[in-house]
Amino acid sequence: MSDKKMTSSRRHHLKSLVLSIAKGIMEKEATQLVVDRQAYLTENCPALSLPSSTAELQELCKKLHQQIDKVDEERYDLNAKVEKANKEIEDLKIKVVDLIGKFKKPALRKVRMSADQMLQALLGSKHKVSLDLRANLKQVKKEVKEDVGDVGDWRKNVEDKAGMGGRKKMFEGEA
Repeated sequence: MSDKKMTSSRRHHLKSLVLSIAKGIMEKEATQLVVDRQAYLTENCPALSLPSSTAELQELCKKLHQQIDKVDEERYDLNAKVEKANKEIEDLKIKVVDLIGKFKKPALRKVRMSADQMLQALLGSKHKVSLDLRANLKQVKKEVKEDVGDVGDWRKNVEDKAGMGGRKKMFEGEA
């Protein structure tokens, strides 16, 4: 198409043409649907002729019950196939999500609970001993820094005093 824009009257004219064509197609489809439905009913549902005697009526009822049973079996089979296909689709969707690896992590809530309450919730009524968690902690002794009278390299003194008010050496010794 050229670089020029379409005028509003031309656009309106084309839009009305498209709508009229679509309306005609929809009317044809509706009439075809009615014809197809009528053809199906005449093919599968013959006209009902009611017999006059009771024996013939009973025979007709038996025949109708057999047809109903047959249709119910087909419906059940189709239902089972649909359910199986739906389950397979869900499994495949889960596999796709697993392969992509995009999981939404749930928002975790902060729970305030003591160790005793946690153990009681996990173990139930079996838990009766209260734990002192501080008793299991290891005792750490502070190391006394030995003053070396030997003034060696000036860089050592700078490293000893560097960071955290001269306490860097103390933390390096623990790690």
